[in-house]
Amino acid sequence: MDWSYVIAPVVGGVIGYSTNWLAIKMLFRPHTAKFLFGKRLPFTPGIIPKEKPRMATAIGGAISENLMSREVLEKNLLSEEMLDRIRTSITGFFACQQQNDETLHEFLLHYLSEDDIRNAVGSVKTELTGQLVDRMSKSGLGEKIAEVAARHVTDKLRSDGLDLNLPGLLARLIGPRLWNKLADVLEIPIRKFLTKNINQLMEKNGAEMVGNLITNEVSAFEKTPMRELLSGKDEQIRQFTESALTFYHTVISEHLPRILSAIDIPRIVEGRINEMSMDDTEKLILDLMDKELKAIVWLGALLGMIMGCVNIFI
Repeated sequence: MDWSYVIAPVVGGVIGYSTNWLAIKMLFRPHTAKFLFGKRLPFTPGIIPKEKPRMATAIGGAISENLMSREVLEKNLLSEEMLDRIRTSITGFFACQQQNDETLHEFLLHYLSEDDIRNAVGSVKTELTGQLVDRMSKSGLGEKIAEVAARHVTDKLRSDGLDLNLPGLLARLIGPRLWNKLADVLEIPIRKFLTKNINQLMEKNGAEMVGNLITNEVSAFEKTPMRELLSGKDEQIRQFTESALTFYHTVISEHLPRILSAIDIPRIVEGRINEMSMDDTEKLILDLMDKELKAIVWLGALLGMIMGCVNIFI
């Protein structure tokens, strides 16, 4: 048996396998330059460690221009599939809350701390109290209350003027006509008196009264179960869902360029790659291309065996 027919292909395969394996290793190693007698050895560091900054810049630019560009993001973020997914997520969330027995306060504790809720509620109470007191003082509420009260008093005097009581006796003595005129005359001082006292009362105690009212209402609102808050609110939920989708569409279509500009994707990607150690970079690339790199190694072995066979017949 002529062993040359076996040895040549085997040697060719081993050489092809070894050279490709070594070439792949030399892509990553050594990670740093090696020196001999003050001279840097060739092929040190490896190709990827040496070209890492340039590769980081190129990858960042490629991702920004091809994967994270405005056109690509708009196409995916505003696709019907994505919008349906968001709509389903929102409606599913509200459907779940419509069966939720937790109070509003308990529900908020899933997302906020007790202190955050307390501060938020306190801010709402303070803001509402200030706005209501301010509007009450500017709306002439005291005058309106006094006007209604004075009219009610004089109307009662007119209608009850003939009753068997003191006003009734006076009405009988002076007659209905004069009694009605007297009631008309009394309405103005009664109104002024009530206006003055109501305004003073509101000025001194308005904030406290309104604050207590709002505190009670907010406390009761916090203790209301979520299912009660959302009961019968299907139309409002539908409107909210559509409004949320409209807002989302507006943000993506109108503000995406500014968002991308503010994020500066190329710089972030470039910086992250440069921050990675070569061990992490090597592991990442090998994890991504493990099968492909192994295929290259075995392809080298196959080509080496083929060349060995060819040499036999040359």
